[in-house]
Amino acid sequence: MPYPAEHRRATRARIVRSARHLFNRHGFETVSVKQIMAGAGLTHGGFYSYFRSKSDLYAEALACFFTDPEWKDCWKGLEVDLSAGDVGPQIVRAYLSRQHFEDVENSCPLVALPADVARSGKTVRRTFDVVFEAMVGVLARSLPRRERDPVTTARAIASLCIGGMIVARAGADPGRADQLRDSCLAVALELGGWNASSPAGPSRRRRGGSPRRIAPKRAAGERAASPA
Repeated sequence: MPYPAEHRRATRARIVRSARHLFNRHGFETVSVKQIMAGAGLTHGGFYSYFRSKSDLYAEALACFFTDPEWKDCWKGLEVDLSAGDVGPQIVRAYLSRQHFEDVENSCPLVALPADVARSGKTVRRTFDVVFEAMVGVLARSLPRRERDPVTTARAIASLCIGGMIVARAGADPGRADQLRDSCLAVALELGGWNASSPAGPSRRRRGGSPRRIAPKRAAGERAASPA
C-alpha cells in the first residue's frame, strides 16, 4: 500500500534537513547519500524515490527561512518575524549573532555553502540566487521610505551579513571573530538606517497566533554592537 502524501512530504523534509546539517558541517563533496539517509533515519535505497540525484537534493537544501515556511532551524533563543515592519534589523542581528556563529549545522546555507555553490551547476547556482534575492527583498521592504535605491542598499547589507559571518568563522581567534561580527552589525544597521530601532531581539510569528517578541539570549562574552 503506498504511503499517503503527507507521509511522503514529511519524509522528504527529514531528508532535506539531514542533508542541510551534513552539508553545512562537511561540505557537498564529502557527504554521501548513505550518510544523509542515515541522518534522516532511513535506508539508502529509498533516496531515489524522493530525489533524482544528490545535486537535486543539494539545490533544495539551499533553502532557508527566507524561502521555506517550514524551516525550523532558527538559532537558539532567536526568532525572526518576517511579517514585521522592523524585520530588517531583526535579520541583521540574528544573522550576525553569536548563536548563528556557533550553530554550524543549522547555518543559513548562504553562509555555509557558497564555495560549494560556486563549483556546482547552474541549477544549484540559480537556487542560491533565489535565496539571496529573497533575503534582499525582505531587507529592502523594511528600509526607510527615504531610501532611493532600496534593492542596492539591501544587497550591500545582505552581502555584509553573509560575508562577515564567513570571515568570522574562518579565523582562529574567537575574540577577533566577535569584534568582526560587532563591526559588521554596526555598519549594516547604519546602512539600513536602523540605528534608532528598538534593541529588542528578533521575533517570529507563532503558528496560529500573533507575532511573539523575544529578546535574544546573549551568550557569555557576547557584546552588543555600539551604535555608529
